[in-house]
Amino acid sequence: MTDATERTGDPEDGRDRAESREKKPFGPDATLHLKVDGLRAEHALWQQGDDAQRAQEIARSKAEALWQEHRARRAEEADAAKAAEGKGARRGRGDDPAPRERARRKEPDPPIHDETLHLKVDALRADVTMQIRVPEQRQPEPESAASGGRAERRRSARPSPRDRVVGVWGRIGAFVGPRVEPLLPYVRKLRPLYPRPGRSGWRRWMPSWRQWLGAWLGGIGLTGLFLVVAYAATDIPSNLNSYATQQDNVYFWSDGTPMARTGWVQRQDMPLKDIPVDVRWAVLAAENESFYTDPGISVKGIARALYRTVGEGDTEGGSTITQQYVKNVYLSQNQTVSRKFTEAMISLKLGNKMSKDKILEGYLNTSWFGRGTYGIQRASQAYYGKDVSKLNASQAAMLASLLKGAGLYDPTLSAANHKRAVERWSWILDRMVKIGKLSASERAKYKAFPEPIKSGKVYDTGKQSDYLVELAQAYAKKAGHISDKQFDLGGYQIYTTFDRKKEATLTDAVTKARKDAKKSDPKLAAAAHYGAASVATDGRIIAVYGGPDHRTQGYNESNAATVQAGTSFLPFVYAAGLQNGVQKERGAAATSITPQTLYNGNDKVSVTTPDGPYWDRSGKQVHADNDDGKSYGQISLERALALSVNTPFMQLGVDTGLDKVRSTAVASGLLSDTIGAQVPALSMGSSTPSAIRMASGYATFAAGGNHTEPYSISKITRNGAKVRLDTPQPTRAVRDDVAEDVEQALTESFRLSHPTTALGTGAAGKAGTTNASGKDTASWYTGTLSSVTTSVVVYRIDLNKSLEPLPLKGLAGSGTDNVPYTVWAQAMGLD
Repeated sequence: MTDATERTGDPEDGRDRAESREKKPFGPDATLHLKVDGLRAEHALWQQGDDAQRAQEIARSKAEALWQEHRARRAEEADAAKAAEGKGARRGRGDDPAPRERARRKEPDPPIHDETLHLKVDALRADVTMQIRVPEQRQPEPESAASGGRAERRRSARPSPRDRVVGVWGRIGAFVGPRVEPLLPYVRKLRPLYPRPGRSGWRRWMPSWRQWLGAWLGGIGLTGLFLVVAYAATDIPSNLNSYATQQDNVYFWSDGTPMARTGWVQRQDMPLKDIPVDVRWAVLAAENESFYTDPGISVKGIARALYRTVGEGDTEGGSTITQQYVKNVYLSQNQTVSRKFTEAMISLKLGNKMSKDKILEGYLNTSWFGRGTYGIQRASQAYYGKDVSKLNASQAAMLASLLKGAGLYDPTLSAANHKRAVERWSWILDRMVKIGKLSASERAKYKAFPEPIKSGKVYDTGKQSDYLVELAQAYAKKAGHISDKQFDLGGYQIYTTFDRKKEATLTDAVTKARKDAKKSDPKLAAAAHYGAASVATDGRIIAVYGGPDHRTQGYNESNAATVQAGTSFLPFVYAAGLQNGVQKERGAAATSITPQTLYNGNDKVSVTTPDGPYWDRSGKQVHADNDDGKSYGQISLERALALSVNTPFMQLGVDTGLDKVRSTAVASGLLSDTIGAQVPALSMGSSTPSAIRMASGYATFAAGGNHTEPYSISKITRNGAKVRLDTPQPTRAVRDDVAEDVEQALTESFRLSHPTTALGTGAAGKAGTTNASGKDTASWYTGTLSSVTTSVVVYRIDLNKSLEPLPLKGLAGSGTDNVPYTVWAQAMGLD
């Protein structure tokens, strides 16, 4: 090593010394070390992109490391020489007195083969850059639009687990290396030499206490190093288990009581703020009372679980709340050593990134409680028939006991289960007192075990539930802007407009009609179909009858556009005429009409236009027929509607304009794709509305001409948060005076048909029939009472053969007291 005098002396002397140093040959070992060190430093700087100052620091560090290596090598060779000297003395051969003589005279050892090491150090200190190239700073290229958003850039810029391990390993080496190198000469003394010198027999093979200590410390160090690297390499999985995210969707009646649920997993997430504190601490007292202070894992629990798994072949949990949450949402339920280690690493990392409250919330919403339920909310409903917000500490303790194993602690399964459940319930409450989360006085109140309800159906909806759910689900997705994927993940609470009592009344009425038809003529009844729906004037769908059972008939009768409306369509023609007037002459202005305007009510009247008779495509003149073949002469439009005389309305449709009839029907609530072709038969009901749409159309007249699209959902929430829902608003379909005239005619129709029932009820309604080839194929009744309109249709179709309607053959009855009216009256409470 050069001293300060040499560095600050005469420049000429310095050049001479430099020349002499350059002329002095390097040993092959020294030259090789210089090259290797240079390449390593160059590679490191290429990776790190450091500047020249950083290169100088690295070079200086390398020089110091080489000097320490030289000193350690000399010490090692000196130890080897002494050992060889002692061995030669004992064996009486190879005794070289030179080392002992030199030691007696205190002379230095002869130089070893790498005497030129100091030249290496000087060269490294002098050449601070070591011919290292510093990468030039290039301007970042602008990002393209297709490169993704900020989250995507973060993901792409994040190093891989392998790169992170290499980086961590490098940082550990840089920190530990300089501190460990001075200890290397002492560590080498711990290196086992077998057989041990100076020992005989079995002692020659027994390591010394220093070697044992070194092995123990080395094992601890390697284990710690392995854990550090494993932690750095562990990623929190981005994809959760499907069962961790999937929930069920719950449907509620209009009064807020549960109606039905859908989904493979019975789970409803609840925000932690909606879970009582007693419930939280009952779970923590049972599973992990130190949850808020531990790092996310329990070393003692992991060690115990590993011992049981490896040593005894058994499986045991030994997990904290955080570990159990990680297992629920990220990993499998397999109890293996590898899964346990991965769980611990993720738990540590998750504990540093998530708040304790969020972890606890996730755990309470994903844990298995038995009876097919996941999460504390579903468990509360399954065991106590109430929301979790209404649980007390005693009930919470019972549910917390299920986390240890629902099959062993559900008290309703067996006497042994009941005994275990009572013992654990009592223990949990005592633990809550011990950790200060339940007062002794409060604990004293809970002496009796809170018996849960027996396992059974949480929802009692009957066979119509699937039809109701089908309608509500379709509307929820559309009005709530929910994709199929989002809906399938679940978690939605869907509050419907269905009235539980009215639904039961309507279902009972149709069921009775079906039974009566089956008794009367089983063959005819086999192909019979009944559709019914009740819609409020504000658009709410109150009740529907979709079929006998959705499991055997998925075809929803209430929403099916299958059969023609027949004479039930006449009110829409009447409203169109009153709204738009009529045109009797080509090019003339439309003339207003009133309910008292007279039209020809005779049977088989020819339909005319301003240009003459109306001819169909086959060249035949079109006639209008009355259902009963009767002629009524000149008759007012109001009375014609009340008596269901067809011929005036077929002519009225042509006079008004079939396009205006169509637009009026659509504005009132019928769907445009169900409206028939614009020919005179349109006025006779060639359209095919569903029962829901027919009820909605009549409800428009009862609402003063304002139409509100029928809807089945009043509110949607997801895990307590409100979901934006498009609620339909009323729109003007016809003038209020027109609606009043139509409603008056329908009231008169009901009075003439059912004079006794009509007294004091204010009901308005009309029957309708559909005729094909002289045979009735469908029978309708639609009417309004107390702001609720109900429409009932009976028809025959063999779904296994064709969708063509079949003749009723008396199945729907005849006269004013036909089957659709009977069902309507019972559903409206008039029978």
